[in-house]
Parts: sequence; C-alpha cells; structure tokens
Amino acid sequence: IMKLCFYFLLAEYSNSWTNAFSSQKTISSTTRVTTNLHATASTTRLKRVSSLQDWAKQVEIKTGSGLSIDQSGFGGLGLLVTKEIAGDSLLLTVPSDVALSVESPGDGPNDRAVLDLVEDRKALLSAPWYVQFSLYLHYLDKVTSKRSSGIDMQSWIDALPRSFDTPIHWPEEAQKELQYDHLVESVTRQESKWRNFYKTIQDNASSSLKGYSFDDFVWGCECARSRAFSGAFTGSAFNPFTYAFTLLLVSVYVGFGFGDLDQAANGAGLVFAASVFQDFVLPKLLKKKRYAICPLIDMANHNSVRPSGGVSFEFFGDAYSLATSDTVQKGGELFISYGARSNDQLLQYYGFVEKDNPSDVYIMPPLREWNIDKLEKACGRLISPGRLNKLDRAGLLGSSNLDSDGDSDDYDTIANPKGGVVVTRILGVDLAVIQALRALFSSDDEWEAAGEAIGNFAAEFSPENERVAKMVAKSALQLELDSKPTTLEEDMELLQRMTASKGLDASPEEELAILFRIEKKKLLRETITELEAS
Repeated sequence: IMKLCFYFLLAEYSNSWTNAFSSQKTISSTTRVTTNLHATASTTRLKRVSSLQDWAKQVEIKTGSGLSIDQSGFGGLGLLVTKEIAGDSLLLTVPSDVALSVESPGDGPNDRAVLDLVEDRKALLSAPWYVQFSLYLHYLDKVTSKRSSGIDMQSWIDALPRSFDTPIHWPEEAQKELQYDHLVESVTRQESKWRNFYKTIQDNASSSLKGYSFDDFVWGCECARSRAFSGAFTGSAFNPFTYAFTLLLVSVYVGFGFGDLDQAANGAGLVFAASVFQDFVLPKLLKKKRYAICPLIDMANHNSVRPSGGVSFEFFGDAYSLATSDTVQKGGELFISYGARSNDQLLQYYGFVEKDNPSDVYIMPPLREWNIDKLEKACGRLISPGRLNKLDRAGLLGSSNLDSDGDSDDYDTIANPKGGVVVTRILGVDLAVIQALRALFSSDDEWEAAGEAIGNFAAEFSPENERVAKMVAKSALQLELDSKPTTLEEDMELLQRMTASKGLDASPEEELAILFRIEKKKLLRETITELEAS
C-alpha cells in the first residue's frame, strides 16, 4: 500500500509542472506574431549560441541528436530540429544544480549568495518569486557569473535577451493604440507595483547592489516571468542513501535481536511516510511552488494548440527534462505550451500576440458601467426600479472601487480587479453575466414568477427571457466594438500595408498594437455571431 501511495504521489507531482516559457519566440499552426525588432535583437544573441552549446556540454546538459538552437522563423531564437524526431523522445536533460530556482513561499533562490544582496533577507523572501529571480539574475550578470556551486553561468547570461517589446516600455500614445483600456490599466498597475517592489529592495540593499537601477530590476523580472516554469513539487530528488541506510538499520535491528520484523517494518514505514509527507504533502498544504529556469530548455517557444514537447522534473534523475510529445519534422521547430495564456498575458509579459489564440479573452467594463439606456432601447424593455440595486448586492455588477492591484503573481490568473465582464473564445460571455441579464431585463411577470430571486435565473427561465438576455449581451458587445476608433477591416488593411511596404516605417509598438486589437475585435465579432445563432 505504501509503495502504491508513493508512486501515485510521484506521478501526480512530477507531471504537475506548468510550462511558462520564454519571450522572444513563436508558434506554427496558430501563428505567433512578432515584429522585426525581435529578429534584429536576436542576431547578436545568435552569435553567442556556439559558446552556449559548448558551455552546456561542460555543465553536463545532455542534448539529443537532431536538436539545435537557431533563428526561429518568426524572430528570436528557438529549438529547431535537423532531422525527424519521433514522439516520446528525450531531447534535453538539465541537472537540477544547473537550473536556477526559487521556492516561494519558502527558502527563496537556490543560491544563498543572492540573499546577501539585501540587508534584511525577509524583505526578499516575502517578495514575489519573479522579484527574487530579478536579483538572482542581476547577481549573475553584474556581481559574479559564478554561482556558489562553482558553475559559471556567463555563457547562458550572454545568450539572454537584453530588451523586450512589452507594453511597460511603450510610451502612453503607443499604449492607447491598443484600443483596449483593460490592458492599459493593467500595465499601469504593473509598473506601479513593480516600482514599489523595487523601492523595497533598494531600502534593504547591501553595498553589492550599488547601481542596481529600475531598468535592471524590470529586465530581471521580465526574464523570469518569460523564461521560468513552475510546479507544486518543492521536495528533494530521490536519495537512495536514505532508504539504504533505513534498510541497514532494519537488518541490524532484526539481526541482533533488538525486535521482530514487524516492529522494524513499522519503523521503516515511518521513515518512508515522513519522507513523502515532507516532499509531497507539506508543500501542497503550505501552497509552496518551485519556479525554475533551465538553460537551453528556456529556448523553447510556444504553441497553444499543438505543442510538440513537454517539460518535467525527473525525480529519480534529479534533473529537468524536455521530451517530444509528438513527431517533429526535419527543419521544424520544437514547441511547448506556456499554458492557457490570453493575448493580454502574452503581450504584457512576453511581448507577442498569438493569432486565433483559443485562450484569448476580452474584458469589458463591468455591468454597472454599461449604457443602460441604449440597451433598453435595443431590447424594447425597461429595467424595473430596484432591480439594479438587487444585482449590486449580489455582486453581479462588478466592483465600484479597487481595494487591491488585482494583478496576481500566478501565471494562470487573469487580472480583473474591477469585475469586468469576461468574454472568452471558448465559452463566450460569462454565464454569470447572462444570469444577471436574465434577471435584470426580465418582465415584471417573469420576475414575480421567479420569486424575485436572482438565483432562479441561473438557467434559462423561458424562451422569451433568454432571447432578450442574449439580445442585450449582443447589443453590449456591438456597442463595445463600435466604440473603437478603427474598424476590424481598417486595421487589417493597415497591417497589410505595413507588411507590404517598408516606407511606412512603423515602430514595433505600432505593429504589435495593431496585431493585438485585430485579435480583440475578431473575438468580439465571433461572440456576436454566436449569440445571433443561438
């Protein structure tokens, strides 16, 4: 039974690592879109690839045949294959002592010398994982490239990108070209939040952090957020010595007559149970995560639909590995999935936009900010007095104030502090919003028949009520679409002209902004079409 429990826990946690990889890269069938700046910036990096690959051999990173680091077809570097590689092939193995990792909450960086960069270690350990990584990377980049373990990381540091096309670097006018207030507000909160973290670090900085600028801090944060992946397992790798020593003690205990085999087995079982509890159960209870950046594996690019590889932690090998999940053709590129990332997240933290992203979302203003007069005219019904107040008390109108920054440090959380209406490519308009619209625009007879209870509108109340609710939702989406300074067709024509003519001299921010707003308008239009069809 204990063996079964052990292998069950091992399988669960070793497969629970969430990929969240690098920034300046691309995808295939669902096109990842980058700008020319990525290609220009990575030309210099490409020259350092030979040094990086030589260094990888020195630190015992094992690379499968047929895999190379080269210029990706969409700009930046990527993992390209020089021969056909079958599925379930192990391509990269990175020893855990070569990887950079941060345990949060917990022990922080896996190089304790990083903690010496601040006077108060608690100030660093209480900061988000990517802030700790920022100092870690600064330590390797500006203080010393040699870690406490003796591994020199200079070749890997030299291969990192030195700039990002993320909106935090854009001027205000360029951000407005996104035509999407939600992301502009999110970037504003991001900068404010990061400046506060930077100030906390500066207030506790040691002499080794002299000259550590906000730009240095942001560079480290962006490298971390775009190159790290996370997992719930924070324990140690398999250590055969522990179990061999336990077996020796059992043999001595029984052999010298100190007790019988059952008693010895109970003691051995206790050792095993304690090990499982410490490595698997306790971290989950304390909600600990380990964030890791693995040299070479961090060169893998993103494909949200058909990733051809995956990353895992090898418990028995004490290493991180990258293996194919599908066949990769000669001349192709090996892709992983960063997870379900919307274009909001991809642009804000990675600096690219994915065409037809299945995980894309559109965050509309909360219901309390919708133009009620226009919606009443659109559906031919007036909202009865007191109905809005009742929905407000139920929390269905969104937030009227911001008690927090609303931006989670978790990869998979979409910032929505105002309680805006969420529209997704997979599910359409949030079902809770449809419920609110059923109740809000119900007739007096329908409201009375429902017992004046909003919960009774969780499912379709009547065909007519459903028709009105979806008409209102469709009208709200159309109003949002009509509020944009340019139409979808105009944006697509402008992008085509930019692509065809170098004379337009568009900046990377302008091109990314157009690509981004095209995807958002497509999502709104698709959802409107689906509402009309239903």
